[in-house]
Formats: sequence, structure tokens, C-alpha cells
Amino acid sequence: MVVFPNAKINLGLNVLNRRPDGYHDISTVFLPVGWSDILEIVPAKGLETTLSVTGRVVDCPPEKNLVMKAYHRLAQEVELPPVDIYLHKVIPDGAGLGGGSSDAAFTLVALRDMFAKDISDDKLAAIAGELGADCSFFVYNKPMIAKGIGTELSPIDIELSGLHIAIVKPKACVSTKEAYSGVIPAYPNVALENAIEGFDITNPASLKEIKNDFEASVLVKFPEIANAKELMIGLGAEYVAMSGSGSAIFGIFSEGDNLSARVANAFPDLEFYVGRF
Repeated sequence: MVVFPNAKINLGLNVLNRRPDGYHDISTVFLPVGWSDILEIVPAKGLETTLSVTGRVVDCPPEKNLVMKAYHRLAQEVELPPVDIYLHKVIPDGAGLGGGSSDAAFTLVALRDMFAKDISDDKLAAIAGELGADCSFFVYNKPMIAKGIGTELSPIDIELSGLHIAIVKPKACVSTKEAYSGVIPAYPNVALENAIEGFDITNPASLKEIKNDFEASVLVKFPEIANAKELMIGLGAEYVAMSGSGSAIFGIFSEGDNLSARVANAFPDLEFYVGRF
């Protein structure tokens, strides 16, 4: 079976408070986007499950990769035969795009479907949430508002059809720990679920309350990320923000004429993705 684990962006991200367990309660909207890895799972040639990774260099031994962790965690729930897993990495890491989380979630879904296991999406999402906070979202892989540590998910209606997106990955990488260290948790003036109801790309006033709380400190510490945001605005995007804890910057455009060429010209040395919702 071959599947294509896709990235996500965060449309708004509010860090609300620090929890007693050391994590933070957040509110964010996850949106799936088309920048994708390639994942193939086949019956094992040998007696053990294996993982082979190509494409982008992943500084992680196979046994610690979230894909392998997903296999072994699901095997605790249902009987699974050994498989050989081939992962080709395309989505940049250290970007706030959730590539590793997507790989893990797509592994769970693919294994369930391959071996006809009777496990609901909700059960898979609960398992995925044990692997990482973003993982649960990718089981559903549709617009969701996320609360708690990112695992309390609810579907959300947001009209994006016909809009275009460009994502650029600055060379800087921002660790999640580093990003949280620069944030002072606070509840926003307008709750994100309320702000998102009025989302209208043609109405700037409807967008002003949809903010990423990490930007205030990250963009100061990493000028190249701030510069990427300014360049994206200069390309004519109606909405521009950092995804997650960074460092990827995305822009949403109502018009996509020559967008790939324009982005390539503005960011000649950086990885980027251009697509439609």
C-alpha cells in the first residue's frame, strides 16, 4: 500500500496557559495541505518489521522514528504481521508542518486498512495522540479546531475553496521548546473559534484576530523568518503567518497566476510548496 502523508498549517495559534504537567493548553486550527511525503508498506521479506528512509536526511535511528513507534503501538492493540516500511521524506522538518506526525498517523491508518482491522478513526486518533500532540489530527485529515495540548479536536467549517497557498521553509529551524520559552500564555481578546467564523480572505478586518502567538518572539530571534514573512506579503498574499512553532511561513492568495514562478523568484534558495485548497 502506498499513501501520501501530507503536511498541515496552523491558521491561528493561541497559547492559553501552562498546565501543571508542564505542557501548554492551546487553541489552533489545523488545515491539511498538499506538501506530502511518500509512505509504502508491504509484507515483510523477513521475520521482523523494518523501516527504510530516503529523501530528506532524518537524524533519527529507525527504532525511534514515529513510524516504527506507530507500528509497535498498534501491534499492542491488534495482531499485526511484520511489514517492510519505505518512507520517502519530502516535507521539511523543524518547520511547524507536522511531517513526522503525519507519517505516524498515516502508518496507523494504512496498517488498519491493509489488514482489515476493526478500529474506528476515534480509536486510532487516541492511539496517535500518545505518539505526539499533532498526530491525532492527521487521522481525520480535515479542518479541525484543536484544544488542550492539540489532541482535543472538533471539525470546523471554513470556506477555502478556490484559494491558493504558498509555503516557504527558511533555513532556520525552531525547536518547540525554544518557541514556547518565548511565549507568555494568555487568553486572546477574541476566542479563535469565534474569530475563525468570520474568516474572509477579501476582508482584512476579519483576519486581524487570527494570530500565531509564537511569532512575536520567534520573528525577533530569527530575522530570516521575519524576512520570509515580509517577502510573502510582498507577493500579494492576503493572509500570511508562521505555521506552528515555525519556521515555515505560509501565504493564502485569492489569485494564483504564475504563483509558483513568483515564489521561486522571491525565494531562490529555499524549499517551497505551492498548491490549492
